[in-house]
Amino acid sequence: MGGGRLTAEDRRIIEAGLSEGLAYAAIARRLGRATSSVSREVARHGGPGAYRAEHADRADAWRRRNRPPRPAAPRPVDTASGTGADLDAYAPHGPDPDAVQAYVDKFAGLLIAVGLPRTAARVLACLVTAPSGAGTSAELTRRLQVSPASISKAVGYLEGLDVLTRKHEPGRRQDRYVIDEDVWLRAWLTSAHKNAACAAAAREGADLFGLDTPTGARLRTMYTFFAGIHRNMTGPPIAGALDDALTVLAALFHAARPLTTGELATALGWPEQRAALTGLP
Repeated sequence: MGGGRLTAEDRRIIEAGLSEGLAYAAIARRLGRATSSVSREVARHGGPGAYRAEHADRADAWRRRNRPPRPAAPRPVDTASGTGADLDAYAPHGPDPDAVQAYVDKFAGLLIAVGLPRTAARVLACLVTAPSGAGTSAELTRRLQVSPASISKAVGYLEGLDVLTRKHEPGRRQDRYVIDEDVWLRAWLTSAHKNAACAAAAREGADLFGLDTPTGARLRTMYTFFAGIHRNMTGPPIAGALDDALTVLAALFHAARPLTTGELATALGWPEQRAALTGLP
């Protein structure tokens, strides 16, 4: 299987393969190279939809002429705290770096396909696969070759989804963005709460317009859909907990302002403990 730097002819073959809709593996077979070499080349130069052989060849030539001195070796990973670990600092006996990069690209592509913005997907894929599950803005900027502003926007988006946390460590100038053990549970609960909120809003609308109207019937269908998703995500409701939660959300929508547990209990005619058990105010 071929190795070394890609030639201008190699890049023309890659561009032709992409225009034919071929998978990376098929293009790699034409070149006699590893699939990861093709996926990395395409990701580095704009992705499948924007890749152009001539532009990639010029960019590669410019990069080789202006390549900075090789940086110092990354600091060793402190496995106890996760500090001091660069995003590129994989263990010396770990996976092949080309295979790692191909997997990161594939993972990011999957996240983009399910709706994440491109840079946010790449940030998440980098952090999930990093040895420490963490990285700074500077590390992400260097790894992804995008601007600090793009990293900041992507991190803000991911924080809104509750899939990463920001941690400040004494002695470090930059915060570290961390994928911790609870990340997927938090993301799941955030999604469940959003579905409950959609269900509550739809039920309020159905009550407003009336079930005998087209709008009311449509909103009732929407309520049934989102309530069902919420029920499937959170398990069978215990003693009507789901209905109570939706009732509280509807009350909050109606009030259009935050309410205390006591105010909710009074408005709904419930014992205060019942209102508190929903955990929503």
